[in-house]
Amino acid sequence: MQFTEMGKTDGKTLLLLPGTACTWQLNFKNVIDELADKYHIIAVNYDGFEGDSNVLFTDVPTVTEKIENYILEKHNGHVDGAYGSSLGGSFAGLLVQRKRIHIDHAFIGSSDLDQGNRLTAGLLTMIVGPMLSGACRSEKKRAKLKKKLQKAGAIGDGDKSLEFANDFIDNMKNLNPKTISREFYSDYITPLENDIHVEGTVIHVIYALKMGEKYGKRYQQHFRDPDVHEFDMKHEVWLYDDTWRKPVMDMIDRCMEEQKC
Repeated sequence: MQFTEMGKTDGKTLLLLPGTACTWQLNFKNVIDELADKYHIIAVNYDGFEGDSNVLFTDVPTVTEKIENYILEKHNGHVDGAYGSSLGGSFAGLLVQRKRIHIDHAFIGSSDLDQGNRLTAGLLTMIVGPMLSGACRSEKKRAKLKKKLQKAGAIGDGDKSLEFANDFIDNMKNLNPKTISREFYSDYITPLENDIHVEGTVIHVIYALKMGEKYGKRYQQHFRDPDVHEFDMKHEVWLYDDTWRKPVMDMIDRCMEEQKC
């Protein structure tokens, strides 16, 4: 595990939790400077994402505990905010659910929060794992993955989206295929409770409407009275598309100052 701290030494703390098969350097590269100008950033790279392909991702509960232990040791068990992008939203939800540390503002960034049994997880991992890890090996596989990401609403259609997709695929060269499969599998089988509520914590949801209605229902299922912000965009495109960056960033800033926004 790697924890990188940067930004304002006297600013509010903001924990950054990247998404599937991402380092924080890739996931937040277009917004990290702006965030660091405003907050004290704690950026996380999970097991297996530290630049050494011999290190493997363990499982979601183990990684969650390591994050908790770091915040307990370095920040007295408290952060002002935590932004979980995509799969990172599962980590944010678990950190709130487990109550070992306290987060004032937990942001669920376009997370699908998919969950299921081990059999389904195994079958999906057999499909998704090789598709992701193999995309960097040929232009044909690269193009196929980009089309699947677009069809699933995971990326947009513009130049910025395709640039991010290329960076995402190139990043696979640095990852062990077992790490990608383990991360996907463990996230799918790790249960997130329903009606999660912690006094003094507000769950803010960035709901990318183009992902579909079922995700809005999941947010209401897992979190009690979540503070949902609807954006007519695809999955997390604000991280690399200037059209959405300012509206979402402004919302995060307002939420970090208020209880609900």
